[in-house]
Amino acid sequence: MRARRILPGLYVALVLGFLMLPVVVVVLASFSTTSYLTIPPQGVTLRWYGRVLGSADYLHAIWISLALAASATLGALAVGTATSYALVRRRVPGRALIAAFVMSPLVFPGLVIGVALLQIYAALGLAGSFIGLLAAHVVITAPYVVRTTLASLQGLDKELEDAACTLGATRLEAFRLVTLPLLRPGLAAGGLFAFITSFDNVPVSIFLTGVGSTTLPVKIFTAIEFGVDPTVAAVSSLLILSTALVLVLAERQVGLHRFT
Repeated sequence: MRARRILPGLYVALVLGFLMLPVVVVVLASFSTTSYLTIPPQGVTLRWYGRVLGSADYLHAIWISLALAASATLGALAVGTATSYALVRRRVPGRALIAAFVMSPLVFPGLVIGVALLQIYAALGLAGSFIGLLAAHVVITAPYVVRTTLASLQGLDKELEDAACTLGATRLEAFRLVTLPLLRPGLAAGGLFAFITSFDNVPVSIFLTGVGSTTLPVKIFTAIEFGVDPTVAAVSSLLILSTALVLVLAERQVGLHRFT
């Protein structure tokens, strides 16, 4: 009986350790004093973090990624909320087909989406533009908002809106004053997933970025082609740390486990 209690926990610990091993390796390598990646690190230094924060190229890529992720999140929230509300609260013909179409970016590989959008943008003259990249990120992030918002909407009583309308509110006012505040946890979770997905995306972005719109993940990906040094490990460690902090804060404020 004691073994039955210990073995499942040991198995989970081994799996988590295996999954976290690459993260530990990257973080340790970012502190090495050598100009190449080595594990265990030969000495400890913060020189590579200073190089990242002092590099104009990296700072520009970080700014582009933040602006793109924030804009894509706002667009995904608008599209996802409207789509979810229509699917739940309205009688839409072909509801299942529309839902499957909206969620399809979660099924198709990012490489396929990137190549397909590149061909479309080349015909429309949007290849390499920030607007085209933003539209692509809205496409790949909207399903996360739809998924969490649908879960929140299906748990809400429609009669709350009807009661607000009975008391004199219009449909828009009832949605804004009654439904939208109740959807806040689902919207926050969906927006967080959308932001992280947009900020970390490589398969779609690498086909659509232009000369002045290179995102941080694409910058890291292209830097690896010329050799891996601790600078790449340092910027990757910063991404890992910032993502972990955002997820912890979001879990404490929203409770992401309810939507995963």
